[in-house]
Amino acid sequence: MLRVLEHLGQWPDQTFSSFFTSNADECRNLLSTKKPAFAITSLGLFLEERPEHNLLPIVQPQMRGTTTETYRLIVKKGKFQNLDQLKGKLVGGTVFEEPDFIKRIVFRNHLDPANYFQLKPSRQAIRALRALDKDELDAVLLNGQQFSALGSLQLGSPLEAIFTSEAIPLMGLVANEKSSTAAERSRFANALSSMCSDPEGKKLCDLFGVESFKPTTITVFSPMISLWNQGK
Repeated sequence: MLRVLEHLGQWPDQTFSSFFTSNADECRNLLSTKKPAFAITSLGLFLEERPEHNLLPIVQPQMRGTTTETYRLIVKKGKFQNLDQLKGKLVGGTVFEEPDFIKRIVFRNHLDPANYFQLKPSRQAIRALRALDKDELDAVLLNGQQFSALGSLQLGSPLEAIFTSEAIPLMGLVANEKSSTAAERSRFANALSSMCSDPEGKKLCDLFGVESFKPTTITVFSPMISLWNQGK
């Protein structure tokens, strides 16, 4: 990806180096020790680390025609009618690695899943959904991408959502305002914005289900920042 970006932004080869992790704690450590000028983070980590690392959102991915997503709590059709009936029940999913994000943003500080449900985190959404199908779980919390893939699964029972979150902006590239210039941020945003129309870049976009990248601003995320701060 970096080599494609260097080409699109007309930087010399090997201008950028990168570190990758899908673990939230390791990401926090990398932000603190490596202090990157640019990073791709989850929305939860952006909200958490924004004050300390002076983070600004630069670019959002567009997926399935939108730059937002919704989270849904999925149950077997007709088994539960509302969240009250799920209190104390077994809830699975892959999204519980960032509990503060689920509490503050997905549930908008109305309930704390760690105390409201019995949580059974899973590494794969499909495993959690199969456990739901076998009555080993009572519900599964899915993000937008996982929910969109439901139609391709062959499960024994019909499913339905008994909770749907408000629209949540997708997180993409962020920059450290102190260690990057406005010109550098603009150049990076322009390079990413042309990635999905580049032959090599399109292969990467297709791999992750990204249709395009859109420049963004802090204003888009202001409602999320307010929710985050309310939950402190």
